[in-house]
Order: sequence, then structure tokens, then C-alpha cells
Amino acid sequence: MAFAAIIVSFILCIGSPSPTLANPSSIVTESVFRQFFPSNVANPFYTYSDFIAAANGFPAFGSTGSLDVQRRELAAYFAHVKHETGTLQFIREINQNNVYCNTSGGVSCPAGTMAYYGRGPLQLTWNYNYDAAGRAFNMNLLQNPDQVAQNGLLAWRSSVWFWMQNSNCHTAITQNQGFGATIRAINGALECGRGSETEPAQSRITYYRDFCSQLGVSPGENLGCA
Repeated sequence: MAFAAIIVSFILCIGSPSPTLANPSSIVTESVFRQFFPSNVANPFYTYSDFIAAANGFPAFGSTGSLDVQRRELAAYFAHVKHETGTLQFIREINQNNVYCNTSGGVSCPAGTMAYYGRGPLQLTWNYNYDAAGRAFNMNLLQNPDQVAQNGLLAWRSSVWFWMQNSNCHTAITQNQGFGATIRAINGALECGRGSETEPAQSRITYYRDFCSQLGVSPGENLGCA
């Protein structure tokens, strides 16, 4: 009997499968993606399959922490995407007059290149961000930033890369700092610290709340960055 009890205990301890962690494709299915971004509004440049392929290149994206945390991260990411692109309508920034060149960090702006205005789902901006993204993907985006606006997969990859590696957005959500911290990371200099929520920041918060509701998760605390 003692031996049998040991076997049962052993099975109970290690024989049961571990809980299955979600991933972006199981949380944001293609159907959910189309609820977020209806095909009659979104630009066909932005495909669900390209998003999933880009997300798969960053295994921690939308797969870190509890299921609620994963849902919040994807809701947060897509809230910023919706705000930045007008519900995935725009590939390039509407105002293309700004060059967005800052060489103080040692990154040049090669003569004859196009301006480093926003492109892609999170509107990648500034010469140093294009340079860093290009290095991550073994491409020369500093010399030709418009590649981000010409290749749907690269556009999604650049946005997930920025979210994961070139800002604190991923850690802000997965370490429960709140959605407001992601606003500060993305556009805090223009939208945060004004004493009350700016219109752009409130837009991002509204989208975040809506996507959280659609994914069946509470938005958590610290949503704003006033």
C-alpha cells in the first residue's frame, strides 16, 4: 500500500500536464483581429498573417506572465496601433514634413535619404530608431527607411521590435506598471505630464479599455500619464 501511495503521489506531482500558456494567435485570433480592425477600414497592407509571423519572432511578446497579463499586453499594443494608424488605415505618417533627424547620439542622417517620419503599425520615427531596427534585422533602414512602408511583414516586425526591445512597453505591462507607462514610453514628451490627460493620451486609453473588454480582461490600474 505504501508503494502504491508513493506511485500515486508521483503521478499527481509530475504526471499532470502543465497549464498551457497562451500566445498572440490564440488570444487575438484572426476573427478578433478583424473585430479590432474591420477590413472595410483597415488598409490591406496590414495582414493578420504578417502580424503573427512578426510576433513569432519575439517569443515573449503576448506570452509573458499570467493569461490576464498577456491579454493586457496585446490590448495595450493594439490600442497604440489603432491610435497611431487610425485603425490601420495609414502606413506612413500623414505629416511628412518633419525630417526627424537627431545626430546627437552618433547616428547620422545620410544625404539624399527620405525623412524619418513615422511608418508602420507603431509609426517608427527618428533616424536612430530606424538605424537600431535595421541592425536588428540586418538591413540598412537608415539609408532606406521607406522599406518599412513597402513590406507588410517588416512593418509589423519593426513595431513588435520597438515594443519589445527599444522601449519599456513590454516590461511596463508585464511588470504591472500600467498602461500609462506605455504612453510615456511611446510619446510621453508630447502627451504626458500636463496635469490632465491630453486628447491623444485619452484616445489611447479609450482604445485600450475597449480592447481589454473584447479580450475579457480588466484594464488594471494606472492607465493615464497626466
